[in-house]
Amino acid sequence: MKYILLIAVILLSVTVTAQVSKVSLQASGLTCSMCSNSINKALKSVDFVDKIEANIKTSTFDITFKPGKTVDFDKLKSKVEDAGFFVSKFIAHLYFTDVTIKADQPVTIGDKTFQFVNVKEQVLNGDQPVKIIDKGFVSAKEFKKSGITSPARTDATRIYHVTI
Repeated sequence: MKYILLIAVILLSVTVTAQVSKVSLQASGLTCSMCSNSINKALKSVDFVDKIEANIKTSTFDITFKPGKTVDFDKLKSKVEDAGFFVSKFIAHLYFTDVTIKADQPVTIGDKTFQFVNVKEQVLNGDQPVKIIDKGFVSAKEFKKSGITSPARTDATRIYHVTI
């Protein structure tokens, strides 16, 4: 019985960490290639980051992750801020399996909780890009426009406000 429980826990942890396939973030405040290099170095220092593709013209960074590692969106945002810049767009590619979403209803995908904003009720399957619209993940103007009024945390649970 112990072995079955152990196998179930291992399988669950694999599905939990495999939910995020990649992230694309755009930074603001970059003026030169050295700025881009500074963010690139900061993001590479994160233990779960595998590869980063930077586009200097658009100030975007496409980030893929090491297999079996848990991805922390807040840590990625913090690394950009620690390098002296801000995140102006943050898109996470999530894998869904028959997940019904409704506006303003929290949904747990893997180890993260998402609250979809301004969406119609629908069922999501496969790889879908979702845009995090919490403060610090979009420009101040876009955050204000989003109309988010619920907190990003309830008790110990971090809730990401997203749209598709």
